[in-house]
Amino acid sequence: MVEKATPESDVQEVEQEAIAPPWMTILHNCDCHTFEQVVKQLQKAIGCSEPKGWELAWQVHNTGRAVVKVGAEAECVRVGNILASIGLVVTVVQS
Repeated sequence: MVEKATPESDVQEVEQEAIAPPWMTILHNCDCHTFEQVVKQLQKAIGCSEPKGWELAWQVHNTGRAVVKVGAEAECVRVGNILASIGLVVTVVQS
């Protein structure tokens, strides 16, 4: 005799934790700092390499802005505060 599985035995409970959407730190062009200043501050804020800092600085210069961090709200705010500490224009938004 073959036993038939009941629908309840086929269903596995999955625990879901509410996950907030990621946040973004956006650096805006302000033409008030040298490329060197921006690169150095990006290195401090996001721990990027110098070449990556230059890449982001050029993106800001050419397009007006660049997303420099995507992550949890607290981390994006921390990065934004470091960048803003020298007067860079930054926004932190939920993506």
